[in-house]
Amino acid sequence: MKFGFTEYEARAYIGLLKSNPATAYEIAKTSGLPTSKIYEVLARLSEKGVVIETMKGNKKHYSPLEPTELIGIYRGRMKKTLESLEEQLSIVGEETEISYIWNISDYTDFIERARRMVSGSQSTLLISTWKEEAEHLADLLEEKEKAKIRMAIVHFGKPNITTGQLFPHPIEDTIYAEKGGRGFVLIADGREAIVGTVEENGNVEGAWSRNSGFVTLAEDYVKHDVYIMKIVNRFDRLLIERFGNNYVKLRDIFNDEEV
Repeated sequence: MKFGFTEYEARAYIGLLKSNPATAYEIAKTSGLPTSKIYEVLARLSEKGVVIETMKGNKKHYSPLEPTELIGIYRGRMKKTLESLEEQLSIVGEETEISYIWNISDYTDFIERARRMVSGSQSTLLISTWKEEAEHLADLLEEKEKAKIRMAIVHFGKPNITTGQLFPHPIEDTIYAEKGGRGFVLIADGREAIVGTVEENGNVEGAWSRNSGFVTLAEDYVKHDVYIMKIVNRFDRLLIERFGNNYVKLRDIFNDEEV
């Protein structure tokens, strides 16, 4: 029905798949349709090319288009429609750059948007992720690495991916407590960004945008974590010596204490 069939048309077609060729009366009986409507329904299906009429003796019989052929036809039509739509909308998009911020609260939508961003990236990817979200992107990230896309990935906890320049973040429990969930940031080509927090119950508070201020803020967030990871990886011993028991307070932005 989502592809333009009425309920009666869909039921008649499925009835024909179960038993064919068949007369109009037999189709009505198989599909549970009123006999007063069946000829009208079959005529519409015939116009759509989904049902073929043949004569057997002095009775008209109907046969269905094979499911694989039906799906192939609709797949082809949909592909052409989407390609045309993409071309026309891109022309409109060239005139006015999207600058609004789109809120996302559904996890599936959130991940699908992130996957589309990764898939469409042409030059760079900056990502801050946990293993749960990284798993959804792993296959695409491998493809992008083969395509020589430059990637910097801050991974909270032990990494479960091996693509790109990885920067494991060791204090995931502290971060989780501070944010109340798993933070996720993705910036594609310095042009669009998606940011969100995935709560323990699976709910998402996220947003996507091509707004330059939004994208810059997201970029700076990931870059800042990369800088910190580089410093900690190289000078952790010196930092412990300098800050002592107050090392943990490096994350306390309202105080500036050392030993």
